[in-house]
Amino acid sequence: MKKLWKKRVVIASVLLLVGTAVYLNWRYADQVEDSSRVLGESTLVNAGEKVNQPADQTADLPTVDENDYFATARLSRKQARDTAISMLQEAETDKNADAATLNEASQTLQVLAAYTVAESQIESLVTAKGYDDCVAFMGAESISVVVSAPDGLDVTDVARIKDIVVSETNYTPEQIKIVEAN
Repeated sequence: MKKLWKKRVVIASVLLLVGTAVYLNWRYADQVEDSSRVLGESTLVNAGEKVNQPADQTADLPTVDENDYFATARLSRKQARDTAISMLQEAETDKNADAATLNEASQTLQVLAAYTVAESQIESLVTAKGYDDCVAFMGAESISVVVSAPDGLDVTDVARIKDIVVSETNYTPEQIKIVEAN
């Protein structure tokens, strides 16, 4: 019984840490400092000088802002989930784990996989409605959706986004937080 309790505490701690990491990234992502790197330039190893690639090779590449909140948030969310999944998979392969712990780890992995799919669907549907970009953060009790809107968000926009989230998840409108990105 004591082992089971310890395993459950570990799994709960992992989920708490993942949620905290995602929240902190979301909260502080706009404070990322600009790097001196420039797209289209590369540095030769041991040469110290930059060499520009021919324009025809870089013309088809999309421009990416290194301080892009949405890309940073998605990357942080993915890294946190990957860490949690790795720890849960280790728990599943533990030869000393009992059936209840294995079952709980398996269920948690399924929940994380479902979150990943739902977040992706929500993000795709919101951007399909004409918003510039979107990132969703699902948790056990609520979901936050950060949206970049070309003309800002109004009541109609919030209702439209909540409708998408409700249709793709089991959250109620009260559990949905819509945030406009600056």
